[in-house]
This record gives sequence, structure tokens and C-alpha cells, in this order.
Amino acid sequence: MTTTLTTPADSADNAADAAKAPRRSRRPRSARAGGTLHGGPIAYAILILFTLGSLFPLVWTAIAASRDNNRLAQTPPPFWFGSNLFHNLDVAWTDANLGEAFFNTTFVAGVSAAAVVIMSTIAGFAFAKLRFRGRGALMLIVIGTMMVPPQLSVIPLYMMVAKLDWTDQLQAVILPSLVSAFGVFFMRQYLIQALPDELIEAARVDGASSWRVVWHIVFPAARPAMAVLGMLTFVQTWNDFLWPFLVLTQTGNPTVQVAVAGLGRGYTPDQSLIMAGALLGTLPLLLVFAIFGKQIVGGIMQGAVKG
Repeated sequence: MTTTLTTPADSADNAADAAKAPRRSRRPRSARAGGTLHGGPIAYAILILFTLGSLFPLVWTAIAASRDNNRLAQTPPPFWFGSNLFHNLDVAWTDANLGEAFFNTTFVAGVSAAAVVIMSTIAGFAFAKLRFRGRGALMLIVIGTMMVPPQLSVIPLYMMVAKLDWTDQLQAVILPSLVSAFGVFFMRQYLIQALPDELIEAARVDGASSWRVVWHIVFPAARPAMAVLGMLTFVQTWNDFLWPFLVLTQTGNPTVQVAVAGLGRGYTPDQSLIMAGALLGTLPLLLVFAIFGKQIVGGIMQGAVKG
């Protein structure tokens, strides 16, 4: 049997450690690594103000759509809902032929989003992981195109569409939106971090071709970013007005924004009908985000953790 001798110095050290132990146990759980941080009342107040400010334009659109044109012209303007909401929505739907406009816009936005996502992912992978001559110069050119205002390309684009005899046809709207410089840059930045070089080298050793690497490795790794880019492109194409307004007409193949622009025309524009059309044009986007928003945000967080 072994007896351990304790000196006075050891006893003092043990007493000091015992005194420190309760202090460690009383440390807040939120301060530990990986814990949850809780915001104070100031943070909640700021978030509530930003939320209310973001919702105000949508709420005001609904309020204006529920009133008549005479009430909207009065001062002060109304700040609560009226009784004409459903009547104005029905008139706007019929007068602007929004049923056909919704179909056209969904088709244009869907094709554009799919093309931008696929092409941007492939180009972003090439710029992020492949080595070839002129890669840096080409990337600078792609980024440089983002600095050019889109209004400067309206005239040459219209001349090209007129030569192809595509005016008043949906392909005239789809063609300029098939490729996105922002999409290429966005996917490149994501794949640099999310796609390890070792994974690509392992696929090369196994004899995988470039297209097999893209299909089986790049696309699964880039899925969260592809979802975000697809949604952003869909929303941007849905809300585009200038170019569709130039190449389409309200009576031919209108998109939603072009059809809404034809509402309330006259000596005194009916603002309530215009707001009703704008509200109808916004509802599909809100529905899409309500259905897929949680999956997209969850995919972003999952990709960030893996990266």
C-alpha cells in the first residue's frame, strides 16, 4: 500500500484550483465555442425596424389597390385597407390579360434561370479550378462587363433582334439573359472554397473525364450556390421591364411588367388599378420564396459548414 504525502504548498494549490472550478461552471453557455448568442433588446428593436421598413412598400401597395383613384389623390393618403381590393384585382387581371402574361414570364424566367445556372457553374468551375492560358485576363473581362450599364447595349441588341425578325417574340427576351457575368463570378468564388482540389485529382486518377467531373462532382458540390443563383436570376428576369417593354407589346406576347404598364391608361391614370396589377405581379414571387426559401437558406448554411 502506497501513502501519498501532501505538502502545505500542494494543499494551497489544490485549494486555489477548487476555488476556480465553480467560476468555470458558472460561465454562460452562450459564451462557449459553438454556443448560441442571444441578442439584446437593442438588436431586436433594430431588426423589427428593418423588417417593418422592408414590408411597408408591399403593405402600401395592397392598401392602394384596395382604394379608388379619388381617395388616393387626397391628402393625407389612406393608411388602411378599403373595400375595393378584390374588384380592382379582378379588373386588373382582365384588362391586362395577366393570365397569359404570367405564363410568358414564367417561361422566360425559368429558361433564363436554368441557362444561367448551368453555364455559370461550368464557367465558374473552369475559372476556379482549371489552369489555362489567359485565365486571369478572361476573368477580368467578365468582371469588366459588370461595370457596363445595360442601357448601353439596348440599341445593338435591338438591331440584332430586328435582323433575326424576333421582335414581339419571347426569344427576344430570353436571348440576352442566357449568360450572366455576375453568375460566373459568383460560382467561381463559391467553388474556390467549396470544392477541394484533392477531390478533383482523385476523380482524375480514377479516369474521369472533364464532363464526368462536372456532372458527378461539381454540380453536387455547387448545389446550394446554384439554388441561390437560380432564384436570384428568376426574380431579376421576372422584374425586368426595360428590355421586354422595347421588344414586346401589351397585345402580343407581354410579360407581367409590360402588361402592368398598360393598366390605368387615360387622361387621369387609375393608380388603384396599377397598384392592383403590381400586387398581382408580386404575389408569385412571394409564393416561390415562401415555398423554397427555407430550403435555399438551409442549403447555403450547409455549404458554408462543409466549406
